[in-house]
Amino acid sequence: MSTFEIRDNFYLDGEPVRIISGAVHYFRIVPQYWRDRLEKLKSMGCNTVETYIPWNMHEQEKGQFRFQGMLDIEGFIRLARELGLYVIVRPSPYICAEWEFGGLPAWLLREDGMRLRVSYGPFLRHVEEYYKVLLPKLTPWQCTKGGPVILMQVENEYGYYANDRGYLEEIRKLMRRGGVEVPLVTSDGPFPESLNGGKLPGALPTGNFGSRTEERFGTLRQYTEGGPLMCTEFWVGWFDHWGNGGHMRGNLEESVKDLDKMLELGHVNIYMFEGGTNFGFMNGSNYYDELTPDVTSYDYDAVLTEDGRITEKYRRYREVIGKYAVLPEMEFSTEIRRKSYGTLEACEKVSLVSTLDSISKGTESVWPQSMERLGQNYGYILYRTTLHTEENLEKIRLWGANDRADILLDDKLVATLYDRELLKERELNLPARRDARLDILMENMGRVNFGPYMERQRKGIDQCVQINGHMHNHWVQYPLPLDNVDKVDFDREYLPGTPAFYRFVFNVEEIGDTFLDFEGWGKGCAFVNGFNIGRFWEIGPQKRLYIPGPLLREGENEIILFETEGKAPGTIALQGEPDIG
Repeated sequence: MSTFEIRDNFYLDGEPVRIISGAVHYFRIVPQYWRDRLEKLKSMGCNTVETYIPWNMHEQEKGQFRFQGMLDIEGFIRLARELGLYVIVRPSPYICAEWEFGGLPAWLLREDGMRLRVSYGPFLRHVEEYYKVLLPKLTPWQCTKGGPVILMQVENEYGYYANDRGYLEEIRKLMRRGGVEVPLVTSDGPFPESLNGGKLPGALPTGNFGSRTEERFGTLRQYTEGGPLMCTEFWVGWFDHWGNGGHMRGNLEESVKDLDKMLELGHVNIYMFEGGTNFGFMNGSNYYDELTPDVTSYDYDAVLTEDGRITEKYRRYREVIGKYAVLPEMEFSTEIRRKSYGTLEACEKVSLVSTLDSISKGTESVWPQSMERLGQNYGYILYRTTLHTEENLEKIRLWGANDRADILLDDKLVATLYDRELLKERELNLPARRDARLDILMENMGRVNFGPYMERQRKGIDQCVQINGHMHNHWVQYPLPLDNVDKVDFDREYLPGTPAFYRFVFNVEEIGDTFLDFEGWGKGCAFVNGFNIGRFWEIGPQKRLYIPGPLLREGENEIILFETEGKAPGTIALQGEPDIG
Protein backbone atom coordinates (compact mmCIF):
# COMPACT_ATOMS: atom_id res chain seq x y z
CA MET A 1 0.00 0.00 0.00
CA SER A 2 1.21 3.49 -0.84
CA THR A 3 0.12 7.05 -0.34
CA PHE A 4 0.24 9.61 -3.11
CA GLU A 5 -0.15 13.24 -2.04
CA ILE A 6 -0.30 16.65 -3.64
CA ARG A 7 1.40 19.36 -1.59
CA ASP A 8 4.03 21.71 -3.00
CA ASN A 9 4.97 18.73 -5.17
CA PHE A 10 3.79 15.18 -5.80
CA TYR A 11 4.81 12.82 -3.01
CA LEU A 12 4.78 9.03 -3.06
CA ASP A 13 5.09 7.58 0.44
CA GLY A 14 6.45 10.91 1.59
CA GLU A 15 9.15 11.17 -1.07
CA PRO A 16 8.95 13.72 -3.91
CA VAL A 17 8.39 12.22 -7.35
CA ARG A 18 8.60 13.77 -10.80
CA ILE A 19 5.82 12.53 -13.10
CA ILE A 20 7.16 11.82 -16.59
CA SER A 21 4.20 10.28 -18.35
CA GLY A 22 3.11 9.35 -21.85
CA ALA A 23 -0.40 8.94 -23.22
CA VAL A 24 -1.26 5.51 -24.60
CA HIS A 25 -4.91 4.78 -25.38
CA TYR A 26 -5.47 1.07 -24.90
CA PHE A 27 -8.63 1.25 -27.03
CA ARG A 28 -6.67 2.47 -30.08
CA ILE A 29 -4.13 -0.37 -30.03
CA VAL A 30 -4.62 -4.13 -30.39
CA PRO A 31 -3.91 -5.70 -26.99
CA GLN A 32 -1.17 -7.93 -28.41
CA TYR A 33 0.90 -4.75 -28.81
CA TRP A 34 0.25 -3.13 -25.43
CA ARG A 35 3.41 -4.61 -23.91
CA ASP A 36 5.56 -3.37 -26.77
CA ARG A 37 4.26 0.19 -26.47
CA LEU A 38 4.65 0.27 -22.69
CA GLU A 39 8.17 -1.18 -22.83
CA LYS A 40 9.15 1.56 -25.26
CA LEU A 41 7.53 4.14 -22.99
CA LYS A 42 9.59 2.98 -20.04
CA SER A 43 12.76 2.74 -22.11
CA MET A 44 12.38 6.42 -23.06
CA GLY A 45 12.57 7.25 -19.36
CA CYS A 46 8.90 7.66 -18.51
CA ASN A 47 7.70 6.38 -15.15
CA THR A 48 3.96 6.76 -15.82
CA VAL A 49 1.37 5.95 -18.49
CA GLU A 50 -1.84 7.91 -18.91
CA THR A 51 -5.07 6.87 -20.60
CA TYR A 52 -8.59 8.07 -21.20
CA ILE A 53 -11.53 5.69 -20.81
CA PRO A 54 -14.15 5.81 -23.62
CA TRP A 55 -17.65 5.43 -22.19
CA ASN A 56 -19.11 4.80 -25.66
CA MET A 57 -16.94 1.70 -26.14
CA HIS A 58 -17.53 0.20 -22.72
CA GLU A 59 -21.31 0.76 -22.81
CA GLN A 60 -22.22 0.74 -26.49
CA GLU A 61 -25.82 -0.01 -25.56
CA LYS A 62 -27.43 1.16 -22.36
CA GLY A 63 -26.73 -1.36 -19.60
CA GLN A 64 -24.58 -3.63 -21.79
CA PHE A 65 -20.93 -3.40 -20.74
CA ARG A 66 -17.76 -4.70 -22.39
CA PHE A 67 -14.32 -4.99 -20.83
CA GLN A 68 -12.71 -7.65 -23.01
CA GLY A 69 -10.02 -7.61 -25.70
CA MET A 70 -9.12 -4.05 -26.68
CA LEU A 71 -11.37 -2.85 -23.84
CA ASP A 72 -9.66 -4.77 -21.04
CA ILE A 73 -8.70 -1.71 -19.00
CA GLU A 74 -7.76 -3.85 -16.01
CA GLY A 75 -5.43 -5.92 -18.18
CA PHE A 76 -3.79 -2.72 -19.40
CA ILE A 77 -3.28 -1.44 -15.85
CA ARG A 78 -2.01 -4.83 -14.73
CA LEU A 79 0.58 -4.81 -17.50
CA ALA A 80 1.70 -1.30 -16.55
CA ARG A 81 2.22 -2.44 -12.97
CA GLU A 82 4.16 -5.48 -14.16
CA LEU A 83 6.50 -3.15 -16.04
CA GLY A 84 6.92 -0.84 -13.03
CA LEU A 85 4.90 2.07 -14.43
CA TYR A 86 2.52 4.30 -12.52
CA VAL A 87 -0.86 5.00 -14.13
CA ILE A 88 -2.96 8.14 -14.52
CA VAL A 89 -6.58 7.35 -15.35
CA ARG A 90 -9.00 9.85 -16.89
CA PRO A 91 -12.47 8.30 -16.44
CA SER A 92 -14.49 11.38 -17.31
CA PRO A 93 -17.79 10.73 -19.10
CA TYR A 94 -16.33 13.03 -21.77
CA ILE A 95 -12.79 12.55 -23.10
CA CYS A 96 -12.61 14.62 -26.33
CA ALA A 97 -9.55 12.71 -27.70
CA GLU A 98 -10.69 13.33 -31.29
CA TRP A 99 -12.93 10.34 -30.56
CA GLU A 100 -16.53 9.78 -31.70
CA PHE A 101 -18.81 12.08 -29.68
CA GLY A 102 -15.92 12.74 -27.30
CA GLY A 103 -16.48 9.29 -25.82
CA LEU A 104 -20.13 9.87 -24.92
CA PRO A 105 -22.45 7.02 -25.96
CA ALA A 106 -24.64 7.80 -28.95
CA TRP A 107 -27.70 6.36 -27.24
CA LEU A 108 -27.88 9.49 -25.06
CA LEU A 109 -29.27 11.26 -28.14
CA ARG A 110 -32.32 9.00 -28.26
CA GLU A 111 -33.76 11.09 -25.45
CA ASP A 112 -35.43 14.37 -26.43
CA GLY A 113 -34.08 17.33 -24.50
CA MET A 114 -30.82 15.63 -23.52
CA ARG A 115 -28.30 18.13 -22.17
CA LEU A 116 -24.69 17.06 -21.93
CA ARG A 117 -22.05 17.80 -19.29
CA VAL A 118 -24.21 20.02 -17.09
CA SER A 119 -26.41 19.58 -14.03
CA TYR A 120 -29.17 17.84 -15.97
CA GLY A 121 -30.73 14.97 -14.02
CA PRO A 122 -31.13 12.39 -16.80
CA PHE A 123 -27.52 12.84 -17.97
CA LEU A 124 -26.14 12.58 -14.44
CA ARG A 125 -28.22 9.46 -13.76
CA HIS A 126 -26.67 7.78 -16.80
CA VAL A 127 -23.19 8.77 -15.57
CA GLU A 128 -23.93 7.41 -12.11
CA GLU A 129 -25.11 4.09 -13.52
CA TYR A 130 -21.99 3.89 -15.69
CA TYR A 131 -19.69 4.67 -12.77
CA LYS A 132 -21.31 1.96 -10.67
CA VAL A 133 -19.91 -0.53 -13.18
CA LEU A 134 -16.70 1.24 -14.24
CA LEU A 135 -15.26 2.39 -10.92
CA PRO A 136 -15.12 -1.10 -9.34
CA LYS A 137 -12.86 -2.00 -12.29
CA LEU A 138 -10.50 0.86 -11.39
CA THR A 139 -10.48 1.40 -7.65
CA PRO A 140 -8.75 -1.90 -6.73
CA TRP A 141 -5.78 -0.71 -8.82
CA GLN A 142 -5.19 2.48 -6.82
CA CYS A 143 -1.81 2.86 -5.11
CA THR A 144 -3.68 2.99 -1.79
CA LYS A 145 -4.59 -0.66 -2.43
CA GLY A 146 -1.24 -1.78 -3.81
CA GLY A 147 -1.85 -0.87 -7.43
CA PRO A 148 -0.14 1.58 -9.82
CA VAL A 149 -2.90 4.21 -10.21
CA ILE A 150 -1.73 7.47 -8.61
CA LEU A 151 -4.07 10.12 -10.07
CA MET A 152 -7.53 10.40 -11.61
CA GLN A 153 -9.09 13.28 -13.50
CA VAL A 154 -12.45 14.94 -12.93
CA GLU A 155 -14.08 15.78 -16.29
CA ASN A 156 -11.88 17.03 -19.14
CA GLU A 157 -11.13 20.52 -20.47
CA TYR A 158 -14.40 21.58 -18.91
CA GLY A 159 -13.51 25.27 -18.96
CA TYR A 160 -13.51 25.13 -22.75
CA TYR A 161 -17.11 23.87 -22.68
CA ALA A 162 -19.05 25.40 -19.80
CA ASN A 163 -18.76 26.70 -16.21
CA ASP A 164 -21.32 24.71 -14.20
CA ARG A 165 -19.44 24.21 -10.93
CA GLY A 166 -22.32 22.17 -9.52
CA TYR A 167 -21.88 19.63 -12.30
CA LEU A 168 -18.16 19.26 -11.60
CA GLU A 169 -18.89 18.81 -7.92
CA GLU A 170 -21.43 16.10 -8.74
CA ILE A 171 -18.89 14.20 -10.89
CA ARG A 172 -16.33 14.43 -8.09
CA LYS A 173 -18.93 13.24 -5.59
CA LEU A 174 -19.77 10.23 -7.77
CA MET A 175 -16.08 9.34 -8.03
CA ARG A 176 -15.43 9.63 -4.30
CA ARG A 177 -18.62 7.74 -3.48
CA GLY A 178 -17.47 5.06 -5.93
CA GLY A 179 -14.26 4.46 -3.99
CA VAL A 180 -11.75 6.79 -5.64
CA GLU A 181 -9.13 7.58 -2.99
CA VAL A 182 -6.18 8.90 -5.00
CA PRO A 183 -5.78 12.66 -5.58
CA LEU A 184 -7.87 14.29 -8.27
CA VAL A 185 -6.86 16.71 -11.02
CA THR A 186 -8.64 18.83 -13.58
CA SER A 187 -7.08 19.76 -16.93
CA ASP A 188 -7.86 22.85 -18.96
CA GLY A 189 -6.42 25.26 -21.45
CA PRO A 190 -3.81 27.48 -19.74
CA PHE A 191 -5.96 30.60 -19.90
CA PRO A 192 -7.85 32.36 -17.10
CA GLU A 193 -11.25 31.91 -18.78
CA SER A 194 -10.67 28.14 -19.12
CA LEU A 195 -9.15 27.61 -15.70
CA ASN A 196 -11.86 29.67 -13.99
CA GLY A 197 -14.58 27.56 -15.63
CA GLY A 198 -12.90 24.19 -15.12
CA LYS A 199 -11.27 24.40 -11.70
CA LEU A 200 -12.70 22.53 -8.74
CA PRO A 201 -11.81 22.83 -5.05
CA GLY A 202 -9.93 19.75 -3.92
CA ALA A 203 -8.60 18.94 -7.39
CA LEU A 204 -5.26 20.17 -8.68
CA PRO A 205 -5.62 22.35 -11.80
CA THR A 206 -3.32 21.25 -14.62
CA GLY A 207 -2.86 22.54 -18.16
CA ASN A 208 -3.13 21.21 -21.70
CA PHE A 209 -0.84 22.90 -24.23
CA GLY A 210 1.96 22.28 -26.69
CA SER A 211 4.21 25.33 -26.58
CA ARG A 212 5.36 28.39 -24.59
CA THR A 213 5.88 26.32 -21.47
CA GLU A 214 7.22 29.05 -19.19
CA GLU A 215 4.35 31.41 -20.03
CA ARG A 216 1.70 28.68 -19.70
CA PHE A 217 3.07 27.50 -16.37
CA GLY A 218 3.16 31.13 -15.25
CA THR A 219 -0.58 31.37 -15.80
CA LEU A 220 -1.24 27.98 -14.22
CA ARG A 221 0.79 28.89 -11.12
CA GLN A 222 -1.86 31.45 -10.20
CA TYR A 223 -4.39 28.62 -9.76
CA THR A 224 -2.47 25.81 -8.03
CA GLU A 225 -2.31 27.45 -4.57
CA GLY A 226 1.34 26.49 -4.24
CA GLY A 227 0.84 23.04 -5.72
CA PRO A 228 2.97 21.46 -8.44
CA LEU A 229 2.84 22.51 -12.09
CA MET A 230 1.81 19.86 -14.57
CA CYS A 231 1.03 19.78 -18.26
CA THR A 232 -1.45 16.93 -18.53
CA GLU A 233 -1.45 17.08 -22.33
CA PHE A 234 1.84 18.19 -23.82
CA TRP A 235 0.74 18.26 -27.46
CA VAL A 236 3.69 16.96 -29.48
CA GLY A 237 1.84 16.92 -32.81
CA TRP A 238 -1.71 17.22 -34.06
CA PHE A 239 -4.50 15.23 -35.69
CA ASP A 240 -5.55 15.12 -39.35
CA HIS A 241 -8.99 15.61 -40.84
CA TRP A 242 -10.09 14.49 -44.27
CA GLY A 243 -9.13 16.98 -46.94
CA ASN A 244 -6.71 19.02 -44.80
CA GLY A 245 -4.00 18.84 -47.47
CA GLY A 246 -1.35 16.80 -45.69
CA HIS A 247 -0.30 15.09 -42.48
CA MET A 248 0.11 17.53 -39.57
CA ARG A 249 3.56 17.65 -38.01
CA GLY A 250 4.92 19.46 -34.99
CA ASN A 251 8.11 21.51 -34.70
CA LEU A 252 10.62 19.06 -33.23
CA GLU A 253 13.24 21.60 -32.15
CA GLU A 254 10.72 23.77 -30.31
CA SER A 255 9.06 20.71 -28.82
CA VAL A 256 12.34 19.43 -27.40
CA LYS A 257 12.97 22.81 -25.74
CA ASP A 258 9.45 22.85 -24.28
CA LEU A 259 9.85 19.36 -22.84
CA ASP A 260 13.13 20.35 -21.22
CA LYS A 261 11.58 23.44 -19.65
CA MET A 262 8.56 21.43 -18.51
CA LEU A 263 10.71 18.94 -16.64
CA GLU A 264 12.80 21.75 -15.18
CA LEU A 265 9.71 23.46 -13.77
CA GLY A 266 7.26 20.65 -13.14
CA HIS A 267 5.65 17.50 -14.51
CA VAL A 268 4.48 16.26 -17.88
CA ASN A 269 2.21 13.85 -19.68
CA ILE A 270 3.25 13.58 -23.33
CA TYR A 271 0.20 13.60 -25.61
CA MET A 272 0.51 11.38 -27.53
CA PHE A 273 3.31 8.91 -26.81
CA GLU A 274 1.59 6.70 -29.36
CA GLY A 275 -1.61 7.84 -31.03
CA GLY A 276 -2.81 4.56 -32.50
CA THR A 277 -5.84 4.16 -34.75
CA ASN A 278 -9.49 5.21 -34.89
CA PHE A 279 -10.66 1.72 -35.76
CA GLY A 280 -14.23 1.18 -36.87
CA PHE A 281 -16.38 4.30 -36.96
CA MET A 282 -14.74 5.84 -33.90
CA ASN A 283 -13.11 8.93 -35.40
CA GLY A 284 -14.41 12.19 -34.03
CA SER A 285 -15.11 15.44 -35.85
CA ASN A 286 -14.81 19.13 -35.17
CA TYR A 287 -17.24 21.81 -36.24
CA TYR A 288 -16.34 25.45 -36.49
CA ASP A 289 -17.31 26.89 -39.87
CA GLU A 290 -17.71 23.45 -41.39
CA LEU A 291 -17.63 19.77 -40.47
CA THR A 292 -14.10 18.36 -40.36
CA PRO A 293 -14.17 14.60 -39.66
CA ASP A 294 -10.86 13.10 -38.54
CA VAL A 295 -9.07 10.46 -40.57
CA THR A 296 -8.70 6.85 -39.46
CA SER A 297 -5.06 7.19 -38.41
CA TYR A 298 -4.43 8.88 -35.08
CA ASP A 299 -0.70 8.96 -35.71
CA TYR A 300 -0.67 12.53 -34.29
CA ASP A 301 3.02 12.90 -35.21
CA ALA A 302 3.48 11.19 -31.85
CA VAL A 303 6.67 9.86 -30.26
CA LEU A 304 5.93 6.44 -31.73
CA THR A 305 4.30 6.06 -35.13
CA GLU A 306 0.78 4.69 -35.51
CA ASP A 307 2.26 1.19 -35.77
CA GLY A 308 4.71 1.66 -32.88
CA ARG A 309 7.97 2.54 -34.65
CA ILE A 310 10.57 4.58 -32.79
CA THR A 311 11.05 8.06 -34.28
CA GLU A 312 13.66 10.80 -34.15
CA LYS A 313 11.31 12.53 -31.70
CA TYR A 314 11.63 9.49 -29.41
CA ARG A 315 15.43 9.69 -29.52
CA ARG A 316 15.51 13.43 -28.85
CA TYR A 317 12.99 13.22 -26.02
CA ARG A 318 14.96 10.39 -24.45
CA GLU A 319 18.05 12.60 -24.37
CA VAL A 320 16.08 15.33 -22.57
CA ILE A 321 14.48 12.95 -20.08
CA GLY A 322 17.93 11.51 -19.35
CA LYS A 323 18.83 14.84 -17.72
CA TYR A 324 16.09 14.32 -15.13
CA ALA A 325 15.74 10.54 -14.71
CA VAL A 326 17.76 7.35 -14.97
CA LEU A 327 17.21 5.72 -18.35
CA PRO A 328 16.63 1.98 -18.01
CA GLU A 329 18.29 -0.60 -20.21
CA MET A 330 15.50 -2.61 -21.81
CA GLU A 331 15.02 -5.23 -24.47
CA PHE A 332 11.72 -5.13 -26.33
CA SER A 333 10.00 -8.48 -26.03
CA THR A 334 7.51 -8.29 -28.93
CA GLU A 335 8.78 -9.05 -32.41
CA ILE A 336 6.93 -6.83 -34.89
CA ARG A 337 7.63 -6.68 -38.60
CA ARG A 338 6.12 -4.90 -41.57
CA LYS A 339 5.04 -7.03 -44.51
CA SER A 340 3.90 -6.44 -48.07
CA TYR A 341 1.40 -8.94 -49.44
CA GLY A 342 1.12 -7.44 -52.92
CA THR A 343 -1.82 -6.54 -55.12
CA LEU A 344 -5.18 -8.23 -54.63
CA GLU A 345 -8.05 -8.48 -57.10
CA ALA A 346 -11.66 -8.48 -55.98
CA CYS A 347 -12.96 -12.02 -56.28
CA GLU A 348 -16.60 -11.13 -55.53
CA LYS A 349 -18.74 -8.00 -55.57
CA VAL A 350 -22.35 -7.12 -54.93
CA SER A 351 -24.34 -3.89 -54.78
CA LEU A 352 -25.79 -2.71 -51.49
CA VAL A 353 -29.32 -2.59 -52.89
CA SER A 354 -29.02 -6.23 -53.97
CA THR A 355 -27.95 -7.56 -50.58
CA LEU A 356 -29.84 -5.03 -48.45
CA ASP A 357 -32.32 -7.50 -47.02
CA SER A 358 -29.54 -9.88 -45.94
CA ILE A 359 -27.81 -7.28 -43.73
CA SER A 360 -30.67 -5.06 -42.56
CA LYS A 361 -34.33 -5.15 -41.66
CA GLY A 362 -36.50 -2.31 -42.91
CA THR A 363 -38.69 -0.23 -40.62
CA GLU A 364 -41.63 1.64 -42.11
CA SER A 365 -42.45 5.17 -41.03
CA VAL A 366 -44.58 8.02 -42.34
CA TRP A 367 -41.61 10.36 -41.86
CA PRO A 368 -37.88 9.57 -41.73
CA GLN A 369 -36.29 8.98 -38.34
CA SER A 370 -32.69 9.46 -37.22
CA MET A 371 -30.32 6.60 -36.53
CA GLU A 372 -30.60 7.14 -32.79
CA ARG A 373 -34.41 6.95 -32.80
CA LEU A 374 -34.12 3.61 -34.60
CA GLY A 375 -31.65 2.27 -32.05
CA GLN A 376 -28.58 2.64 -34.27
CA ASN A 377 -25.34 4.29 -33.20
CA TYR A 378 -22.78 4.20 -36.02
CA GLY A 379 -22.28 3.56 -39.71
CA TYR A 380 -24.82 4.23 -42.47
CA ILE A 381 -28.58 4.21 -42.89
CA LEU A 382 -30.60 3.92 -46.10
CA TYR A 383 -33.97 5.67 -46.52
CA ARG A 384 -36.17 4.27 -49.32
CA THR A 385 -39.41 5.56 -50.80
CA THR A 386 -41.38 5.62 -54.06
CA LEU A 387 -42.23 8.86 -55.83
CA HIS A 388 -45.92 8.08 -55.86
CA THR A 389 -47.16 11.64 -56.42
CA GLU A 390 -44.33 13.13 -58.48
CA GLU A 391 -44.14 13.73 -62.22
CA ASN A 392 -40.37 14.35 -62.02
CA LEU A 393 -37.61 15.09 -59.48
CA GLU A 394 -37.02 18.81 -59.67
CA LYS A 395 -35.81 19.74 -56.17
CA ILE A 396 -34.87 18.03 -52.93
CA ARG A 397 -33.97 19.15 -49.43
CA LEU A 398 -33.16 17.08 -46.35
CA TRP A 399 -34.16 18.65 -43.03
CA GLY A 400 -32.36 17.77 -39.80
CA ALA A 401 -29.84 15.67 -41.73
CA ASN A 402 -26.25 14.67 -40.85
CA ASP A 403 -23.63 14.13 -42.28
CA ARG A 404 -23.48 13.00 -45.93
CA ALA A 405 -26.14 11.84 -48.36
CA ASP A 406 -25.81 9.81 -51.55
CA ILE A 407 -29.12 10.15 -53.42
CA LEU A 408 -30.01 7.44 -55.94
CA LEU A 409 -32.94 7.46 -58.34
CA ASP A 410 -33.74 3.97 -59.67
CA ASP A 411 -30.21 2.84 -58.67
CA LYS A 412 -28.47 5.76 -60.36
CA LEU A 413 -26.48 8.21 -58.25
CA VAL A 414 -27.94 11.66 -58.94
CA ALA A 415 -26.54 13.81 -56.11
CA THR A 416 -24.22 13.82 -53.13
CA LEU A 417 -24.88 16.32 -50.35
CA TYR A 418 -22.37 16.89 -47.55
CA ASP A 419 -22.47 18.98 -44.40
CA ARG A 420 -23.68 22.52 -45.18
CA GLU A 421 -25.05 21.43 -48.56
CA LEU A 422 -27.73 19.69 -46.50
CA LEU A 423 -28.96 23.05 -45.24
CA LYS A 424 -30.34 24.20 -48.57
CA GLU A 425 -32.48 22.94 -51.41
CA ARG A 426 -30.75 21.21 -54.32
CA GLU A 427 -32.13 21.57 -57.83
CA LEU A 428 -31.98 18.30 -59.78
CA ASN A 429 -34.44 18.78 -62.68
CA LEU A 430 -34.53 15.07 -63.45
CA PRO A 431 -37.25 13.12 -65.23
CA ALA A 432 -38.72 10.43 -63.04
CA ARG A 433 -41.26 7.77 -63.81
CA ARG A 434 -44.30 7.47 -61.58
CA ASP A 435 -43.44 5.25 -58.59
CA ALA A 436 -39.71 5.58 -59.23
CA ARG A 437 -37.60 4.33 -56.34
CA LEU A 438 -35.64 6.92 -54.40
CA ASP A 439 -32.87 5.81 -52.03
CA ILE A 440 -30.97 8.15 -49.72
CA LEU A 441 -27.85 6.59 -48.20
CA MET A 442 -26.78 8.65 -45.18
CA GLU A 443 -23.37 8.30 -43.54
CA ASN A 444 -22.48 9.22 -39.97
CA MET A 445 -19.01 10.70 -40.55
CA GLY A 446 -18.17 10.74 -36.83
CA ARG A 447 -19.94 12.79 -34.19
CA VAL A 448 -18.48 16.12 -33.17
CA ASN A 449 -16.25 15.72 -30.11
CA PHE A 450 -15.86 19.34 -28.99
CA GLY A 451 -18.13 22.30 -28.24
CA PRO A 452 -21.86 23.11 -28.39
CA TYR A 453 -22.42 21.18 -31.64
CA MET A 454 -22.23 18.01 -29.55
CA GLU A 455 -25.88 18.42 -28.64
CA ARG A 456 -26.87 18.49 -32.32
CA GLN A 457 -25.41 15.19 -33.40
CA ARG A 458 -28.31 12.99 -34.38
CA LYS A 459 -27.34 11.24 -37.59
CA GLY A 460 -29.33 10.31 -40.65
CA ILE A 461 -32.51 12.34 -41.20
CA ASP A 462 -34.25 13.59 -38.07
CA GLN A 463 -37.03 15.74 -39.53
CA CYS A 464 -38.22 15.35 -43.11
CA VAL A 465 -37.37 15.15 -46.80
CA GLN A 466 -38.82 17.87 -48.98
CA ILE A 467 -39.34 16.94 -52.65
CA ASN A 468 -40.47 19.48 -55.21
CA GLY A 469 -41.34 21.90 -52.42
CA HIS A 470 -43.46 19.64 -50.18
CA MET A 471 -42.71 17.09 -47.49
CA HIS A 472 -42.61 13.56 -48.87
CA ASN A 473 -44.08 10.84 -46.70
CA HIS A 474 -43.80 7.07 -46.28
CA TRP A 475 -40.32 5.66 -45.97
CA VAL A 476 -38.66 2.33 -45.29
CA GLN A 477 -35.51 2.77 -43.19
CA TYR A 478 -32.62 0.29 -43.25
CA PRO A 479 -30.03 0.70 -40.46
CA LEU A 480 -26.55 -0.25 -41.67
CA PRO A 481 -24.13 -0.36 -38.73
CA LEU A 482 -22.15 -2.88 -40.83
CA ASP A 483 -21.39 -5.05 -37.83
CA ASN A 484 -22.50 -8.11 -39.83
CA VAL A 485 -20.53 -8.04 -43.09
CA ASP A 486 -20.39 -11.84 -42.89
CA LYS A 487 -24.06 -11.72 -43.95
CA VAL A 488 -23.36 -9.92 -47.26
CA ASP A 489 -24.64 -12.16 -50.08
CA PHE A 490 -22.12 -11.96 -52.91
CA ASP A 491 -24.22 -14.22 -55.14
CA ARG A 492 -26.57 -11.35 -55.92
CA GLU A 493 -26.45 -8.66 -58.61
CA TYR A 494 -23.71 -6.08 -59.00
CA LEU A 495 -24.72 -2.71 -60.47
CA PRO A 496 -21.74 -0.56 -61.54
CA GLY A 497 -21.70 2.97 -60.16
CA THR A 498 -23.68 2.17 -57.00
CA PRO A 499 -22.66 1.63 -53.35
CA ALA A 500 -21.29 -1.90 -53.20
CA PHE A 501 -19.28 -4.50 -51.31
CA TYR A 502 -16.04 -5.99 -52.70
CA ARG A 503 -14.38 -9.12 -51.37
CA PHE A 504 -10.67 -9.95 -51.52
CA VAL A 505 -8.93 -13.14 -50.38
CA PHE A 506 -5.22 -13.65 -49.77
CA ASN A 507 -2.96 -16.19 -48.10
CA VAL A 508 -0.45 -15.40 -45.38
CA GLU A 509 2.57 -17.50 -44.54
CA GLU A 510 4.34 -15.00 -42.29
CA ILE A 511 2.21 -12.58 -40.26
CA GLY A 512 3.20 -8.93 -40.08
CA ASP A 513 1.77 -5.42 -39.97
CA THR A 514 0.65 -4.23 -43.37
CA PHE A 515 -1.04 -1.18 -44.93
CA LEU A 516 -4.04 -1.22 -47.25
CA ASP A 517 -3.50 1.08 -50.23
CA PHE A 518 -6.88 2.26 -51.55
CA GLU A 519 -5.64 4.27 -54.55
CA GLY A 520 -8.40 4.71 -57.11
CA TRP A 521 -11.23 3.93 -54.71
CA GLY A 522 -13.72 6.62 -53.71
CA LYS A 523 -15.05 6.51 -50.17
CA GLY A 524 -16.00 3.85 -47.68
CA CYS A 525 -14.66 1.51 -45.02
CA ALA A 526 -12.71 -1.74 -44.85
CA PHE A 527 -13.03 -4.98 -42.89
CA VAL A 528 -10.19 -7.45 -42.27
CA ASN A 529 -11.41 -10.88 -41.19
CA GLY A 530 -14.57 -9.15 -39.97
CA PHE A 531 -12.77 -6.40 -38.03
CA ASN A 532 -13.57 -2.83 -39.11
CA ILE A 533 -10.16 -1.17 -39.62
CA GLY A 534 -11.71 2.21 -40.44
CA ARG A 535 -12.67 4.62 -43.19
CA PHE A 536 -10.97 5.55 -46.45
CA TRP A 537 -11.61 8.58 -48.68
CA GLU A 538 -9.87 9.58 -51.86
CA ILE A 539 -9.50 13.21 -50.73
CA GLY A 540 -6.73 12.20 -48.28
CA PRO A 541 -4.42 13.03 -46.71
CA GLN A 542 -4.33 9.41 -45.51
CA LYS A 543 -3.69 7.04 -48.40
CA ARG A 544 -3.24 3.71 -46.63
CA LEU A 545 -5.02 2.05 -43.70
CA TYR A 546 -3.03 0.30 -40.98
CA ILE A 547 -3.67 -3.43 -40.52
CA PRO A 548 -1.99 -4.74 -37.32
CA GLY A 549 -0.53 -8.20 -37.74
CA PRO A 550 -2.67 -9.74 -34.95
CA LEU A 551 -5.76 -9.16 -37.14
CA LEU A 552 -4.32 -11.62 -39.67
CA ARG A 553 -4.00 -15.37 -39.47
CA GLU A 554 -1.79 -17.92 -41.15
CA GLY A 555 -3.53 -19.24 -44.24
CA GLU A 556 -6.54 -17.61 -45.88
CA ASN A 557 -7.58 -14.06 -44.97
CA GLU A 558 -10.47 -11.92 -46.15
CA ILE A 559 -10.85 -8.20 -46.79
CA ILE A 560 -14.23 -6.64 -47.55
CA LEU A 561 -14.49 -3.06 -48.79
CA PHE A 562 -17.73 -1.12 -48.70
CA GLU A 563 -17.51 1.70 -51.25
CA THR A 564 -20.28 4.30 -51.64
CA GLU A 565 -19.35 6.45 -54.64
CA GLY A 566 -19.18 3.87 -57.41
CA LYS A 567 -15.41 4.37 -57.76
CA ALA A 568 -13.99 0.87 -57.69
CA PRO A 569 -10.88 -0.04 -59.74
CA GLY A 570 -11.18 -3.64 -58.56
CA THR A 571 -7.76 -4.00 -56.95
CA ILE A 572 -6.12 -3.00 -53.68
CA ALA A 573 -2.55 -3.42 -52.49
CA LEU A 574 -1.16 -4.47 -49.11
CA GLN A 575 2.06 -2.51 -48.72
CA GLY A 576 4.89 -2.75 -46.22
CA GLU A 577 5.06 0.99 -45.49
CA PRO A 578 2.45 3.50 -44.23
CA ASP A 579 1.29 6.58 -46.13
CA ILE A 580 -0.70 9.00 -44.00
CA GLY A 581 -0.05 11.99 -46.22
